[in-house]
Parts: sequence; structure tokens; C-alpha cells
Amino acid sequence: MRWLLRRIGISLALAWIVATIVFMTLHMVPGDPAEILLSTGGVSPDPAAVAELRERLGLDQPLLDQYGHFLLGLTRGDLGVSLVDEYPVLDEIALRLPRTLELILAGTLIAVVIAIPAGTYAALHRGGLFDRIASGAAALLLAVPVFVVGTVLVLVLAQILRIMPAGGYVPLAQNPWQHLTLLALPSLAIAKGLAAVVFRMTRASVLDALSRDYVRTAHAKGISPTRVLVKHVVRNALTPVLTVLGLHMGTLLGGTVLVEYVFNWPGLSTPLLRAVEARDYPMVVGIVLTISGLFLLINLIMDLLYAALDPRIRTA
Repeated sequence: MRWLLRRIGISLALAWIVATIVFMTLHMVPGDPAEILLSTGGVSPDPAAVAELRERLGLDQPLLDQYGHFLLGLTRGDLGVSLVDEYPVLDEIALRLPRTLELILAGTLIAVVIAIPAGTYAALHRGGLFDRIASGAAALLLAVPVFVVGTVLVLVLAQILRIMPAGGYVPLAQNPWQHLTLLALPSLAIAKGLAAVVFRMTRASVLDALSRDYVRTAHAKGISPTRVLVKHVVRNALTPVLTVLGLHMGTLLGGTVLVEYVFNWPGLSTPLLRAVEARDYPMVVGIVLTISGLFLLINLIMDLLYAALDPRIRTA
């Protein structure tokens, strides 16, 4: 329990640091945000309108007061109101975040289901035909950018073969089959890089575990090869795999922007790109903080999985 509380405390401290960095970065941007927002076509805005917007954004208050109101709003779940359409930022994120998470989880599931068994099999048959082909394919997938993979999938499967839709979104409750069909291609595009990384790490971890003394001892005791593989090899090899998986799942939160754009998937990418273009600071800050918080949550979950696989971590 003490280990768990310590990990939660570290995650909360990191969340506060990230929020502080985001706040300070916003105030280090050159120029007056209110004046920039109201400037159109190089024409200077009306000073009265600038003063009114500064008051509405709280920019007329001392920096420490702004920081205090910013942190207090976060504790209450108040991320402000969009400057473009005056829509609450939290409501927009609550609407679109599940779609982005669904895309990430589907891509992660595809990557894990394919890469961990493939990496284990390649390690058990090191130097064989499958090992060489799979390792080459993993290197190729790592070298190809995700938007290129997405474009190729659309071109081949949607435009040439016409067996999959090119993109779009239909709610799951409205049409489950069409929803899953539209989810397939962007999930594959998301999964390609993660599968390559997980495959290589699984292969390396299994090879390392196979050379350990406890594995040779288990074989010498006459334990069945299947039990040795599952209980001693794969279980110990999964810890570094989870480390890589957790890190890359976090980066996928920011890396889905291009995939959602290519496949017209209405996740967080649409309001983020629109907010950056329109200098909608509350929306940008809200989405960045959401992505950062989810990254910390994913790493906390991975820490709990480490402890489940290796109880010695709880005493570290």
C-alpha cells in the first residue's frame, strides 16, 4: 500500500509540474494574446475590445493570481471556454476524447495480439526464416511514417480494392458493424509502429530470459517446456515489454493527430488543429493538459502491472 501511495503521489506531483509548465509557456509567448486574437488582416484591434478580452481571460490580473485561478480551475475540472465558439472546453474534450482513446486502444490491442506471439516465436526459432522475415518487416514498419501507412491503406484497400471505407465516423450505438469497419484502417495505421517496437522488444526479452540460469534449472528438473515458457520465460520477459508499451501508448495520444486527419476520425485532432490555427488558447491548453494527464495515468497503470508481474518491485 505504501508503494502504491508513493506512485500516486509522484504522478500527482508530475501532473502539477506539467500544468505549471503549460501555464508558464502560455505566458512566455511573445505579444499580448488578446491583441493577437483580435488582430485580423494586419489591422490593429480596438483598444477597448482588447481590454475587454483581457479582462474576460483574466490577463489583467497579476501573474500569481492568474496561476492560482488556473490551478483552482483544474481542481474543479474547469478548463475554461473556447474563444472561437464560446463552448466549454471540458465538454468538447469529453465528447471527442473517447473516440481518440478508442482508436488508441484498438491499435494497441492489434499490436499486442500480433507482436508478442510473433516476437516470442521468432526468439524460439532464432535465425530461422520467420525470424528474418519478421525482423525485416519490423524494421521497415519503423522506418515508414504513420501518415504514409495511412495513405497507402486508403489507396489500396479503399480506392483500388474497394473492400474498406476510406474514412469517416459512425457512432457505435447507431451502427456497430459500420463503426467497427470505419475503425479498422486507422487502428491498423496506429498499430504499425507500436507492433514493430513491441515485436523487437519481446524477441530480445525472450532471448535474454532463455539464457537465464533459472530457465535451464527448470528444464533440468523435468518441467514441461510449455510451462517453462509460460511461467518462467514469457512472464519475466513481459516487464521490459510493458515499459516500452506504456511509453509508446503515451506518445500515441499525440501521434494520432495525423491518423485522425487522414481518416477523418473526429477525435481530439480536429479541435486541436482548429484551436492552434485560431489561437484559441483555452482549447489548446485543455487538450494539452488532457493528453499529459492521460500519459501519466498510463504510466501509473503500467507500474501497477509491473508490480503484479514482479512483486519485488513493490519493495524497491
